[in-house]
Amino acid sequence: MIIPSYIQPGDTIGIASPASKIDRQDVVPAIELLTNIGYKVEVSPHTFSSFHQYAATDQQRAEDFQQLLDNPDIKAIICSRGGYGTLRMLQQLDWSKFRADPKWIVGFSDVTVLHSALNTTQIASIHGVMPRYFLIDGTPSDSFASLMSALTGKPLDYELSYTETNRAGNATAELIGGNLSMLYSLRGTPLDIDTRGKILFIEDLNEYLYHLDRMMMNLKTGGKLDELSGLIVGSFTGMKDLDTPYGKTVEEIILDSVADYDFPVIFNFPAGHSQPNMSLKMGCETRIESSENGIKITQY
Repeated sequence: MIIPSYIQPGDTIGIASPASKIDRQDVVPAIELLTNIGYKVEVSPHTFSSFHQYAATDQQRAEDFQQLLDNPDIKAIICSRGGYGTLRMLQQLDWSKFRADPKWIVGFSDVTVLHSALNTTQIASIHGVMPRYFLIDGTPSDSFASLMSALTGKPLDYELSYTETNRAGNATAELIGGNLSMLYSLRGTPLDIDTRGKILFIEDLNEYLYHLDRMMMNLKTGGKLDELSGLIVGSFTGMKDLDTPYGKTVEEIILDSVADYDFPVIFNFPAGHSQPNMSLKMGCETRIESSENGIKITQY
């Protein structure tokens, strides 16, 4: 796995909108924060544009992202938001210059498309908070602090309380994954992730419980859980049910899908569509320790 160079004050960070549109007011405070702590920021031309639900046309979003990929002065790219549209833009990108000089790409949700694309080419990336939540009530958030630790090369060391739903065990392996709905949508494509010997991270938003079961059964039936080393479950926010209850919780659905395996399972990791949204370096070696004494997740 290729690990991009970590950033330092004075470096330039690019911001682009690869998917849905976003208001300028949701990003400007983040730009000011990055500038105040010593970084330069380059905002792509169509970051605040609008084309139906997208930030701009597919071609315009791709051109913006391509410029950031190819510019050697840009040391990291932070996506302004997710939503939908990254896959449409991805089809137009040329990764040749980026592969010769990779840089960190940051985001979550629909940006899982980019994490999966990078993983297939053995380049690490960061599943982390996007600009709207760099500040909470005017104060830099824990999520932002976590992102800056990841971008500057500081160890990511998380400790959680053990709960009855967690499954004990230890594992050290490469971390992959992201938004479960996006991973599900990429099944059968060249961006489908290889889970063999890996630790899988999943999170999601506003899904029906039966659909969560469908996605987990897809992973199981497709062999994606067979050789997994571990599972980290982030936030499953705003989950929905039908008038006739599905009958299982998120935890029960996931535990049922992995009942035939013995790898460690960690629930309630604070990452995904909620706050805090702590950073994880995708593609990097990760150590998970799950026992009744507590949970540890470490990345160096």
